[in-house]
Amino acid sequence: MTRIPPPPSPSQNHLLAALPTAEFEPLAPHLELVKLPLGEMLYEPGDQLLHAYFPTTAIVSLHYVMESGASAESAGVGNEGVVGISLFMGGNTTPSSAVVQTAGHAYRLAGGKLVQEFNRAGLLQRLLLRYTQALMTQMSQTAACNRHHSVEQQLCRWLLLTLDRLPGNDLVMTQELIASMLGVRREGITEAAGNLQRAGVISYRRGHIAVLDRTGLEQRVCECYGVVKTELDRLLCDVRYRQNG
Repeated sequence: MTRIPPPPSPSQNHLLAALPTAEFEPLAPHLELVKLPLGEMLYEPGDQLLHAYFPTTAIVSLHYVMESGASAESAGVGNEGVVGISLFMGGNTTPSSAVVQTAGHAYRLAGGKLVQEFNRAGLLQRLLLRYTQALMTQMSQTAACNRHHSVEQQLCRWLLLTLDRLPGNDLVMTQELIASMLGVRREGITEAAGNLQRAGVISYRRGHIAVLDRTGLEQRVCECYGVVKTELDRLLCDVRYRQNG
């Protein structure tokens, strides 16, 4: 039987779900549900940021792009967070780009409104600052992982972080795109994915990855996945408590 996805709701984003009614109601009329297709560029390096995006079912990849055109992912943002932290951190622009990694939906909020609500110094401000710390941890751990760990370990980390943001175990993703995000050669991803498939951990066909054995991924991944997940859970543990309560 086909599983019918729930209708879009701001509560699918953990940060928005954590806001009490008194703080969410002034924000709600300004939240615009938008569809984010695979590959859409939300902003490019140096762009003036006009909106923040609170993903619900979409996943957005933050990239740093070199002069040569080569790029690598510094972090991913899904339903746990927000795209556009430069708005409330005071920068308004960023040297990174943001591109949709997994198609889905998000709630878009005008940058000026986000800054206005942030400056009220309520719970939203505290949540956004704690999320920013978690995002910084993800970025620094990604840099260390890309330098010191094997391509297979990096792929396992990326798959697990992506699974944490999805309702199921299926990913629509090409090897070329994964290689671009990890900043490695496609041949390296082909070899790593082949190893995982032969071990029965994943099933792969062009453009589609199904995770068959999450425990197997967790046994093969480096410590970087655990560091990122633990820090996010530590900083936003009360978000999930309020969301589930």
